[in-house]
Amino acid sequence: MTDVQAILSRDAACIDSWLSTYFDKCEATATAPQLLEAMRYSALNGGKRLRGSLVLSAARMAEQISSQTEACSSPVAVAASIELMHSYSLIHDDLPAMDDAELRRGAAANHITFGEATAILAGDALQTEAFAILSAPDLSECTSTQLKLIHLLSHASGFQGMAGGQILDLLAKEQRFTMADVRQMQDMKTGALIHAAAVMGVVAGGGAFALEQAAGRYADALGFAFQIADDLLDCESDPSLLGKPSGRDAEQGKASPVTLLGLAEARKMAADLVSEACDFLRPFGDAAHEMIALALFTIDRDH
Repeated sequence: MTDVQAILSRDAACIDSWLSTYFDKCEATATAPQLLEAMRYSALNGGKRLRGSLVLSAARMAEQISSQTEACSSPVAVAASIELMHSYSLIHDDLPAMDDAELRRGAAANHITFGEATAILAGDALQTEAFAILSAPDLSECTSTQLKLIHLLSHASGFQGMAGGQILDLLAKEQRFTMADVRQMQDMKTGALIHAAAVMGVVAGGGAFALEQAAGRYADALGFAFQIADDLLDCESDPSLLGKPSGRDAEQGKASPVTLLGLAEARKMAADLVSEACDFLRPFGDAAHEMIALALFTIDRDH
């Protein structure tokens, strides 16, 4: 039986160590240390590193299956780029103009600690730093591999991904969303980066295109299941476990699978989606066991 917590802990420690070293190097040439401090604050303030672990697990899967040699020299750098992009999105998501949240992972939100202007700039800088990591000359000997990674993260982050999903999320406060609307919003806001993480991991591990496609389908189902699980936790979990206030979506009148279907049906939908996600990778046998375990974890977690 796969120990998911051990996988996540190991991968998180690896990613955190890489990022800590990276920020240490940045400090040596930083002309705006207060900005770098704000960037480090959010990039290294804990979290499960699920997206980064998806990158690393997908890379390990690809390495077991593929005989290709166009792998990255450092899949952990690819995982770090995903985590920096995620950190940027959380900083901006917490801003007064967005969700207006004061807590993130049990600590003060970036804009509470450093001020709104610095928080905006820290998010901007983390986003661009993610692409600096992916475009570094020593990441891969294959330029086409790096270009694919950059394209995948760009697509997941822009108007067809997280940014577009955030706009739809803001509209959800004012409009009557159907389940189809909610699915589209969450596929963009949350699912796009999860999709990118899984596919980028396969690319980083030198996997074949067929494995990229399977990992993408897996991640599309997983992304929505992950968000439904978040919505369930928002209704049922202790805020001290979540590290942020609970019940905010209900307070703001936002539609979600929970509000549209009820707790029981939403929980069943999440379980069905995870089962669907796992089915896409079962043909790859033991090589996919970590990815399948991570999918099952998304609906069993308590925060």
